[in-house]
Amino acid sequence: MKKLLTILFLTFTTLCFGQKTIKFSDSIRKIYHIPEISYAVIDSKTIFEIAALGKHSIELSDTATINDRFHIGSNTKAMTAFIIAKYVEKEKLKWTTKFFDLFPEWRVHSKPEYLNINLQELLTHKAGIQPFQGDNDPKIPEFKGTNQEKRSQFGQFVLTLDSKKIDNKDSFFYSNAGYTLATLMVEKVTKKSWEQLVDQIFNKDLKLSVKLSWPENQKQKDTWGHSFENGKLTPIPSTVDYHLDYTEPSGDINIKLNDYIKFIQLNIEGLIGRDNYLKADTYKFIHKGIENYAMGWYNIYENNKELSTHSGTAGTYYTLVHIDRINNKAYIIFTNSFSADTQQGVRILMRKLKENYGS
Repeated sequence: MKKLLTILFLTFTTLCFGQKTIKFSDSIRKIYHIPEISYAVIDSKTIFEIAALGKHSIELSDTATINDRFHIGSNTKAMTAFIIAKYVEKEKLKWTTKFFDLFPEWRVHSKPEYLNINLQELLTHKAGIQPFQGDNDPKIPEFKGTNQEKRSQFGQFVLTLDSKKIDNKDSFFYSNAGYTLATLMVEKVTKKSWEQLVDQIFNKDLKLSVKLSWPENQKQKDTWGHSFENGKLTPIPSTVDYHLDYTEPSGDINIKLNDYIKFIQLNIEGLIGRDNYLKADTYKFIHKGIENYAMGWYNIYENNKELSTHSGTAGTYYTLVHIDRINNKAYIIFTNSFSADTQQGVRILMRKLKENYGS
């Protein structure tokens, strides 16, 4: 009887939190001009709270649903690192495998400072690779062929550029292109493209529904991303000619919130010490093996807290995830816009969720 009362109390408390948070979240959404917010609070087994609020587009009447898809931007990096980790476990690669051991023919045209870079350095932004984040990037030649062939040509080009120096203040230099080079390594040893590996691991093995690029919003009802132009949000149809300049493995996945929850729950389970698709030791290395930035995750220790965090945007959606590694909970927020207002609204909501659930 006592146990039943405890369960009922916890359920009632969670429902109260949920009702209050939904009202708070929707007020944040409106104040900060965010068309749609979806969010969840979870642990390794339980979804404490989940909601979808708002509309697919500022110019449409169809409302948000839990089944909406969101482009997750740089939160793709953790998923690419996850793929690579699987093949490290299969001994197709080592974290210390040097790039030019797999691509010796590229040495002659590459800058000498890159000759000893390895897989771990590429995934943790310690290889000094140019960032390719859209601002002041070197002019990229026009490459031809399949996506994989164009990434290969881009990789060769990147290695002819001057390296970025990592100083004592910053222990890493964030680079989207570094994730392309790491992906070339796993493509080489598996003889599969990144696109094929995404499909194999996430869709076939883990039974998720992971897709590439922006969510399809022309053939069916789904989210539209919104860019911020001339002081206002502009909805972007999925038919717009868009690509990430050959850095897709760093930021070009779209996914439903429920499927992303399953991915994050695998990570929480591993951090607790349970083997699943990857070994527990692999998860601990991915999240905590390297200071400051590990493998697709910022590795943060501050104010007696221990967090794996990342945000993601390609300019039209904004997503944020925090994994509280002490309390083994995660907080996920997806939005379909990107602006200073969006970022501020998401920060406020994240703080509120963590206050409600004890992080």
